[in-house]
Amino acid sequence: MTVRIGQIEYANCVPLFMAFRELCPDAQYSYVSGVPAVLNGLLARGEIDLCPSSSIVYGNDPNRYWLLPDLSISAIGEVQSVLLFSRKPLQELNGARIGLTNESDTSVALLKIILTRFHGFANEYQRTGLPLTEAFSFFDALLLIGDMALKESLAGAHCHVYDLGAIWQQQTGFPFVFALWIVNRAAVAGKHAEVALLLQSLLKAKELSKLSLERYVAEATGLDWMSAQQRAAYWRIISYDLDEQQLAGLSLFYRHAAELGIIAEAPELSFFSIYNP
Repeated sequence: MTVRIGQIEYANCVPLFMAFRELCPDAQYSYVSGVPAVLNGLLARGEIDLCPSSSIVYGNDPNRYWLLPDLSISAIGEVQSVLLFSRKPLQELNGARIGLTNESDTSVALLKIILTRFHGFANEYQRTGLPLTEAFSFFDALLLIGDMALKESLAGAHCHVYDLGAIWQQQTGFPFVFALWIVNRAAVAGKHAEVALLLQSLLKAKELSKLSLERYVAEATGLDWMSAQQRAAYWRIISYDLDEQQLAGLSLFYRHAAELGIIAEAPELSFFSIYNP
């Protein structure tokens, strides 16, 4: 049976998927590409079986999903692609109007935790698809993620720029887990063996992506807006692991999100088992 995989369109996933396709070149998998918000909806509706999905998705409905063990998209400190662009210094943003990306919910939750829990601010938030220069006509600051955040940063945006991964690590001492590999339990009913094999292949791909990073820097396509040096530097700070420190950071994120009412409660983490269908 074919396993349907969601593939995030951002540069942060490129090495892992290059490695995975190298290890698994046949047609046993189908791929659906999109930004996190689109893939989150497909996953919830069972239109894909699994994908690297926003961490908050699992927190919102943990009984619908399993997590694949030892896999994430994380950063220990700066992440370079989850950025708050601001016309004012961060300490002056209390009461400010903040524009929010339409492409993800995890980074929105993280920003609210940073401003509300860590700084005690009260802000007005609004979703927007406006580019940075236009957004500054309506907002004091704008949260961007993924390739758009990277592009604005590399272009040298003339404003204050704050890396949310770095702020989280400074405040908590933990890495931040932006995405988890999430499995829709109902969608994979009858596909246990296929998902177990996929998990093993993904874990091998994770290691191959580290060993082959320089080759992937040279071979990657569609990333001409980054230099080879910039791609290498960015991919070195992205982690695909999910170790004890990352799990601790993830649990803390869920606790903060629950305290702010973003999710109903901090969930228990339930992992897919290769042994028990």
